[in-house]
Amino acid sequence: MSVVTTLNFGGRTEEAVEHYREVLNANVLMLMRFHECPDSSFSKPGFEDKVFHATIRIGSTEVMASDVGCDEPSVETHFAGFAFAVRANSIADAERHFTGLSEQGEVIVPLSETFFATRYGIVKDRFGVSWKITVPGEKE
Repeated sequence: MSVVTTLNFGGRTEEAVEHYREVLNANVLMLMRFHECPDSSFSKPGFEDKVFHATIRIGSTEVMASDVGCDEPSVETHFAGFAFAVRANSIADAERHFTGLSEQGEVIVPLSETFFATRYGIVKDRFGVSWKITVPGEKE
Protein backbone atom coordinates (compact mmCIF):
# COMPACT_ATOMS: atom_id res chain seq x y z
CA MET A 1 0.00 0.00 0.00
CA SER A 2 1.06 3.60 -0.51
CA VAL A 3 -0.43 6.97 0.32
CA VAL A 4 -0.07 9.90 -2.06
CA THR A 5 -1.11 13.43 -1.18
CA THR A 6 -3.62 15.16 -3.45
CA LEU A 7 -3.94 18.93 -3.23
CA ASN A 8 -7.03 20.73 -4.52
CA PHE A 9 -6.22 24.28 -5.59
CA GLY A 10 -9.68 25.74 -6.21
CA GLY A 11 -9.11 26.44 -9.88
CA ARG A 12 -5.41 27.36 -9.55
CA THR A 13 -3.82 23.94 -10.09
CA GLU A 14 -2.07 24.87 -13.33
CA GLU A 15 -0.51 27.92 -11.66
CA ALA A 16 0.58 25.82 -8.66
CA VAL A 17 2.09 23.07 -10.82
CA GLU A 18 4.06 25.61 -12.84
CA HIS A 19 5.24 27.36 -9.66
CA TYR A 20 6.47 24.09 -8.11
CA ARG A 21 8.14 23.15 -11.40
CA GLU A 22 10.10 26.40 -11.34
CA VAL A 23 10.82 26.64 -7.60
CA LEU A 24 11.27 23.00 -6.59
CA ASN A 25 12.35 21.47 -9.92
CA ALA A 26 9.15 19.41 -9.93
CA ASN A 27 8.65 17.13 -12.92
CA VAL A 28 5.15 17.06 -14.39
CA LEU A 29 4.38 13.38 -14.85
CA MET A 30 0.78 13.84 -15.99
CA LEU A 31 -1.65 16.69 -16.51
CA MET A 32 -5.20 16.21 -17.83
CA ARG A 33 -7.72 18.97 -18.24
CA PHE A 34 -11.47 18.51 -17.80
CA HIS A 35 -12.07 18.69 -21.57
CA GLU A 36 -9.58 15.81 -22.05
CA CYS A 37 -11.29 13.52 -19.53
CA PRO A 38 -12.73 10.42 -21.23
CA ASP A 39 -15.64 10.23 -18.75
CA SER A 40 -18.17 12.96 -19.53
CA SER A 41 -19.71 12.67 -16.07
CA PHE A 42 -16.76 14.72 -14.84
CA SER A 43 -17.37 17.59 -17.26
CA LYS A 44 -18.09 20.97 -15.70
CA PRO A 45 -19.26 23.99 -17.67
CA GLY A 46 -16.68 26.75 -17.31
CA PHE A 47 -14.00 24.31 -16.17
CA GLU A 48 -13.02 22.82 -19.53
CA ASP A 49 -9.48 24.20 -19.35
CA LYS A 50 -9.00 23.64 -15.61
CA VAL A 51 -6.95 20.69 -14.36
CA PHE A 52 -8.88 17.47 -13.80
CA HIS A 53 -5.76 15.67 -12.53
CA ALA A 54 -2.03 16.30 -12.35
CA THR A 55 0.82 14.29 -10.90
CA ILE A 56 4.16 15.93 -10.18
CA ARG A 57 7.37 14.52 -8.74
CA ILE A 58 9.39 16.63 -6.34
CA GLY A 59 12.65 14.78 -5.74
CA SER A 60 11.49 11.22 -5.20
CA THR A 61 8.01 12.13 -3.92
CA GLU A 62 4.90 12.19 -6.06
CA VAL A 63 2.14 14.69 -5.30
CA MET A 64 -1.19 14.83 -7.09
CA ALA A 65 -3.18 18.01 -7.69
CA SER A 66 -6.60 18.86 -9.04
CA ASP A 67 -9.31 21.44 -9.53
CA VAL A 68 -11.96 18.74 -8.92
CA GLY A 69 -14.35 19.58 -6.13
CA CYS A 70 -14.43 23.33 -6.41
CA ASP A 71 -17.67 24.88 -7.59
CA GLU A 72 -15.97 27.88 -9.12
CA PRO A 73 -12.38 28.99 -9.40
CA SER A 74 -11.21 31.00 -6.41
CA VAL A 75 -8.10 32.95 -5.58
CA GLU A 76 -7.84 31.44 -2.12
CA THR A 77 -7.27 27.88 -0.99
CA HIS A 78 -7.12 26.60 2.56
CA PHE A 79 -4.62 23.98 3.67
CA ALA A 80 -4.13 23.37 7.38
CA GLY A 81 -2.80 20.75 9.73
CA PHE A 82 0.16 19.59 7.64
CA ALA A 83 3.35 20.77 5.97
CA PHE A 84 5.61 19.33 3.32
CA ALA A 85 9.16 18.83 4.57
CA VAL A 86 11.85 19.38 1.95
CA ARG A 87 15.37 18.17 2.73
CA ALA A 88 17.51 20.32 0.49
CA ASN A 89 20.88 19.06 -0.75
CA SER A 90 22.71 22.32 -0.02
CA ILE A 91 22.32 25.71 1.59
CA ALA A 92 22.08 27.27 -1.88
CA ASP A 93 19.23 24.91 -2.84
CA ALA A 94 17.44 25.61 0.45
CA GLU A 95 17.73 29.37 -0.07
CA ARG A 96 16.45 29.10 -3.66
CA HIS A 97 13.48 26.91 -2.65
CA PHE A 98 12.65 29.10 0.36
CA THR A 99 12.86 32.33 -1.63
CA GLY A 100 10.69 30.93 -4.44
CA LEU A 101 8.06 29.53 -2.09
CA SER A 102 8.05 32.80 -0.09
CA GLU A 103 7.19 34.84 -3.19
CA GLN A 104 3.66 36.17 -2.53
CA GLY A 105 3.56 33.85 0.48
CA GLU A 106 4.27 34.22 4.18
CA VAL A 107 7.48 33.43 6.05
CA ILE A 108 6.55 31.66 9.28
CA VAL A 109 10.10 30.85 10.48
CA PRO A 110 12.97 32.56 8.61
CA LEU A 111 15.52 30.24 7.03
CA SER A 112 18.46 30.14 9.40
CA GLU A 113 20.97 27.95 11.18
CA THR A 114 19.53 26.01 14.13
CA PHE A 115 20.78 23.59 16.76
CA PHE A 116 19.37 20.68 14.73
CA ALA A 117 20.05 21.69 11.13
CA THR A 118 22.47 23.64 8.98
CA ARG A 119 19.41 25.57 7.74
CA TYR A 120 15.73 25.37 8.66
CA GLY A 121 12.72 27.55 7.89
CA ILE A 122 8.97 27.39 7.38
CA VAL A 123 7.03 29.21 4.70
CA LYS A 124 3.40 29.22 3.64
CA ASP A 125 3.33 29.64 -0.14
CA ARG A 126 0.93 31.76 -2.21
CA PHE A 127 -1.49 28.82 -2.37
CA GLY A 128 -1.63 28.35 1.41
CA VAL A 129 0.56 25.22 1.47
CA SER A 130 3.12 25.07 4.29
CA TRP A 131 6.71 23.98 3.56
CA LYS A 132 9.47 23.17 6.03
CA ILE A 133 12.83 23.59 4.31
CA THR A 134 15.78 21.85 5.95
CA VAL A 135 19.45 21.33 5.20
CA PRO A 136 20.27 18.40 7.48
CA GLY A 137 23.42 18.47 9.55
CA GLU A 138 24.85 20.09 12.60
CA LYS A 139 25.85 23.71 12.92
CA GLU A 140 28.81 24.72 10.82
